[in-house]
Amino acid sequence: MKKNRSFGGRLSATLVQALIFSFLFLCASSVNLFAQDWKTVADGVEHAQVRREFSGKAVDINLLRLDLKRVRLDVHHALDKAIGVEATSSIAKRKGAIAAINAGFFRLDKSVWAGDSGGILQVDGKLLSESHGMRIELLLGSKPERTEVFLARLGMEQQVKIGNEIFEAVGLNRERKESDLVIYTPEFDRSTLTNSMGVECVVLRSRIVDVRDRLGNSEIPAGGFVISASGNFRERVLKLVKKNMLVSLPTLGNAIPNSIYLALLKDKKNWDITNGVPQLIKNGKIDITWEQEKASKSFVETRHPRTAVAKLKDGKFLMLTADGRSEASAGLDLYDLAKYMLELGAVDAMNLDGGGSTTMFLDGKVVNKPSDKEGERKIGDAIVVTLRKPKKRF
Repeated sequence: MKKNRSFGGRLSATLVQALIFSFLFLCASSVNLFAQDWKTVADGVEHAQVRREFSGKAVDINLLRLDLKRVRLDVHHALDKAIGVEATSSIAKRKGAIAAINAGFFRLDKSVWAGDSGGILQVDGKLLSESHGMRIELLLGSKPERTEVFLARLGMEQQVKIGNEIFEAVGLNRERKESDLVIYTPEFDRSTLTNSMGVECVVLRSRIVDVRDRLGNSEIPAGGFVISASGNFRERVLKLVKKNMLVSLPTLGNAIPNSIYLALLKDKKNWDITNGVPQLIKNGKIDITWEQEKASKSFVETRHPRTAVAKLKDGKFLMLTADGRSEASAGLDLYDLAKYMLELGAVDAMNLDGGGSTTMFLDGKVVNKPSDKEGERKIGDAIVVTLRKPKKRF
């Protein structure tokens, strides 16, 4: 009996050990299932390349995990103007960046207006483009000790005050339409590039210094701007304006959460803003607000190359590109993208421009495979990563 009990005891102990080992193995396997092979490229910059199956098809993904205390994030527009296009890698190299991804949606055609932002765009505190609806946007504030990041919906009071009259629905640094009112700032170009079908008021030091009717293409003064009006707006402006009249520009509006708004007001020149569509994750939960942001259902549900960003639980910032439109990599719909970013630890996340624009530049080269046949596409603006100089120790 003793032998049997001893044998049974040893057998039970062995069985328990085997079960424990199996359990630990399964736990380790499930952890490793979603683990990324992160490689340090520079202080505060980690890169991972992932090939993974989503909804039955393989996708190639590039990830950048950034320490916001060790890197600086900025938005830069192509050619350092409000219009024009330039490759992501070219923007990054000009700015001496370690990394970059394509950013906001933009006008993609062969016209002189190509590169015009599809939503709000602000660089170094200067507003270059008006907001579009209540779409999600990325705010980057470069402080001496770290980069602040917010995902929010911004409201811009799209109006300009001329004398005592307020004009609504004002555009900023874009093509003037048939009946329209647009503000042109020095960041746009040397002149307004408009035709002669409107009136233009040249403003310097907040006062009108010249009124030019039926001439077009007015020179934009340094430190000033031009109000360009056509159609019904032209008639209203002509009845009202005169030289030396006071003018005030549109400003960011009250739709910004109070804490963000106060941060912007306190240190405006160090804040950059770019646009995206739609929000993917909010407060650690999937919340794809495509209907609210007036995106199409097919845009959300169809597999495309994607570019996205997220704030992570550990305080770091994530940049992601997913290749698509090829036999090797099928791209992602936004549901799979949101689920994956949640797995990676995203607290807040948003989708940026994708498709042929999707590009990740890292350490001197493009590391993903852009889907356009011609290769890397020229885009409107990019999020650029530069290394902070280490603090001196005495």
